[in-house]
Amino acid sequence: MIGRIWAIALNTFREAARIRVLYGILVLVVAANLLAIVLGELSIHEETRVARDIGLAGISLFGSFTAIFLGVFLLYTEVQRRTIHAIVSKPIERWEFVVGKYLGMVLVLSVLVAVFGLAMVLVLTIQGGGATVAIGKALVLAWLEVMVVAAIAIFFSSFSTPFLSGIFALGLWAIGRLTPDIEAATRAASTAIRATTKAALQIVPDLHLYSISGRALEGATVSVHGDFVSWGYVGLASLHGFGWIIGLVALAAILFSRRDFV
Repeated sequence: MIGRIWAIALNTFREAARIRVLYGILVLVVAANLLAIVLGELSIHEETRVARDIGLAGISLFGSFTAIFLGVFLLYTEVQRRTIHAIVSKPIERWEFVVGKYLGMVLVLSVLVAVFGLAMVLVLTIQGGGATVAIGKALVLAWLEVMVVAAIAIFFSSFSTPFLSGIFALGLWAIGRLTPDIEAATRAASTAIRATTKAALQIVPDLHLYSISGRALEGATVSVHGDFVSWGYVGLASLHGFGWIIGLVALAAILFSRRDFV
């Protein structure tokens, strides 16, 4: 079983590596880091702060969009090309196929996040800042966010078309990032609206947990430029993220197993 899943994951990695859009995203990342250098020079003694903010924002934004793109198309492509018929006719379970696809996406996205992070650290080193423990924690949290978004995308792709899957995944990503703002906006609303909003947000991954810099945590503002979250927070966020990943991939496997490809 593990061998079959790993074979699918490696094949997915090779397939994704041939997608030219990914190389375009790498170019955008390089451009974003160059922009960080330019904006840093325009600021007054805030070069490293600008580089950190733009670098982390780029990892979150480009990483999440890439996760949605891969999650939406890699699974659907097998159905569109009819190659899924040859795959399911072999001694392999459909859930193994879905898990293997997701693990292949994890390999690709992990490489991309690593490249994004190295580019940011390089810019910080050029500007005399270098990597810090806070940067390391922020990169781990950004990687977790990208992995959760990939699970969201593959969940919708298991039963819907690429267009709708992309819309749904992008919508959940936006809501997940704006969860605290949505809660704050409904505080002055009626009790029924607050209860409905709270219940709705319970079924949305709290992606804001992975982009905590500049937000308030337990009444205190945390920032990657100063006092950041502890490794304990990173561990709890990891458990939260892996819980969502396991649940979403499991649901995707169940839904994909019930699809009719005739």
